[in-house]
Amino acid sequence: MNYKNYIETKTSIGRMDGFKPLWLPDFLYDFQGSLVDWSLRKGMSALFADCGLGKSIMELVWAMNVIKKTGGNVLLITPLAVGSQMIKEAEKFGIEGIGRSKEGKGDNRITVTNYERLHYFNPADFVGVILDESSIIKNFNGVFKNQINVFMRRIRYRLLCTATAAPNDYIELGTSSEVLGGMGHMDMLAKFFQNLQNNSNTHFSRGRFIEAVKWRLKGHAHDSFWRWVTGWSRSIRKPSDMGFEDGEFNLPPLQEVQHELDISRNPDDGFLFVLPARGLTEVRNERKATIQQRCEKAAEIANKTDGHAVVWCNLNDEGDLLEKLIPDAIQVSGRDKDDAKEGKLISFTEGNERVLVTKPKIGAWGLNWQHCNQVTFFPAYSYEQYYQAIRRCWRFGQKKPVKVDLIYTRGDRNSIKNLRRKQDQADEMFTNLVREMNNSLEIKTNTSFKKKVEAPSWA
Repeated sequence: MNYKNYIETKTSIGRMDGFKPLWLPDFLYDFQGSLVDWSLRKGMSALFADCGLGKSIMELVWAMNVIKKTGGNVLLITPLAVGSQMIKEAEKFGIEGIGRSKEGKGDNRITVTNYERLHYFNPADFVGVILDESSIIKNFNGVFKNQINVFMRRIRYRLLCTATAAPNDYIELGTSSEVLGGMGHMDMLAKFFQNLQNNSNTHFSRGRFIEAVKWRLKGHAHDSFWRWVTGWSRSIRKPSDMGFEDGEFNLPPLQEVQHELDISRNPDDGFLFVLPARGLTEVRNERKATIQQRCEKAAEIANKTDGHAVVWCNLNDEGDLLEKLIPDAIQVSGRDKDDAKEGKLISFTEGNERVLVTKPKIGAWGLNWQHCNQVTFFPAYSYEQYYQAIRRCWRFGQKKPVKVDLIYTRGDRNSIKNLRRKQDQADEMFTNLVREMNNSLEIKTNTSFKKKVEAPSWA
């Protein structure tokens, strides 16, 4: 080992704390095998692979390698209803020793559970933990995030997998790094970002702390930041991002249709016309005032659809009304118990229900709905929820073109502008990740000297 390589091993970028794979089965695609190989050698890593690229089977092969190497057990944590899908995936590829547990019990080599049940488990029982759709942890409160961090600190091998690590806000990458035992979230902000408001990072409002800082990546830190991220993660939206052939991994056409309804809430006091809603209060009032018309439009589309359809909503009243307006729809709502939610989601996944009505934060992560190609969505502020909701259907393996109907009102047109802005930011982030991942970043030193060495006159 030369000195440069030695120094590289002392950094988080070059350090490899894992082991050489013991089992890379033939059923893995070449790019999947490369990702599993790297993640096992790294020991604690993240795979930011797009929907339909086979994160599930990569997770299972990773788990089996950890088991073969250590003789210990692996905990695989998934969103609600994805656990049963993971079990079927293991059966499909002949991976044995996998089972589900909700109460922290079981003698399986690979134990599958969902995030809400983590508090029943003891980290001492596992040598490896996989967080499937790891970006979902941002939807939980600070107490739950801290519980995950504390749990993971005692785990030797860790793997995070998601298609949306930080779709439009770079500072969210600190959450993944912290879970992997790397640089903490606040340390990352101090090193790579600038506080544009020069204030403290939180304020207290309505009984909880709210982040009030606007962070911007420092101008001189762009290259070092992306290099740091790619030191513990790999990002891929298609195999060619890593130099492999795309082959059958090509997405079908996506048709996005915007329906701007010519309705709105009443004008504010002192105004003759309704201005586009700004701020959370105005947006909330706009959406509540137009529930009936928006739901009627969504129901009209779903009722005319020849085949399966998903209607995503944001409010409880929207879900209840849509369920009434669409005769053969089932709704998965927050008031349902976990078992009921899971049962309904599985029923739709298996094609037993024609129309599903639910919120993105309930069902937009991890499920494969290639049998469905009609999506209706009420735009909101979260681009991640929109992306995940669409990608349940528009994913590798989908055989038909996918149609997405975006329904909003004249007074809420800023939601569409906001969605497109965040989409551009997400594309920029991924471009940076792929570029840096494929950049060798070699520092070349000029060691060619033309002048003859001369001793000084006093020597």
